[in-house]
Amino acid sequence: MTATVSTVRVNTPEGPIEALLGVPDGEGPWPGVVVVHDAIGYGPDNEATSARIAGAGYLNVTPNLFSRGGRARCITRVFRETVRRSGRAFDDVLAARDHLRARPDCSGAVAVAGFCMGGHYALLLGPGNFEVSAPFYGTPLPESVAAAVDASCPVVASFGRRDPMGVGAPARLRKATEAKGVPADIKVYPDAGHSFANQLPLQPFLRLAHFGYHADATEDAWRRVFTFFADHLSPST
Repeated sequence: MTATVSTVRVNTPEGPIEALLGVPDGEGPWPGVVVVHDAIGYGPDNEATSARIAGAGYLNVTPNLFSRGGRARCITRVFRETVRRSGRAFDDVLAARDHLRARPDCSGAVAVAGFCMGGHYALLLGPGNFEVSAPFYGTPLPESVAAAVDASCPVVASFGRRDPMGVGAPARLRKATEAKGVPADIKVYPDAGHSFANQLPLQPFLRLAHFGYHADATEDAWRRVFTFFADHLSPST
């Protein structure tokens, strides 16, 4: 399936922000996905991810969490809000969800997917706000994040064993989902590191630090994600 990716404005409690909108070709309604970008927020990579998700048949929106103020200031603020578990970035993600649900071509069922920093957002905001959470890797998963998982929001998570920033995260998440009876598909890719599903600049240098794109892991992870979405993204009632 082909798709169209364009730039839109999403209304939030503190004014409009920029976002990418991915729309599958054809006629909906389609399930939706809010995509929470990583700390780098690299435009071409976000666009490629949006096109991939739309190509699989999912309407999607990627809010630019760095829309307000200078980039360095925004990154600092967003990370601070991640620790605090509240703030404008959280409101922006929920506003993106509302933007999708208000569209006539959205079925009403919306998942959240996130990368690195965005993976935290996907886990923290999933229960009570989204039908499915799909985090990709991330920094070490604190107990507060693991405690946030809930059976109301199934989880499909993907990690790289060579990720120096995610040591212990898969095991902690698996323990939490099993203890709470959360439907989950959690997989660790032995040859992949951090940001394995993101095509970022300076790839040769990133690989030296066990970061960087890994094509095989990426394809398998997205196959699992879309299979999981198909099983759990039913229209809202």
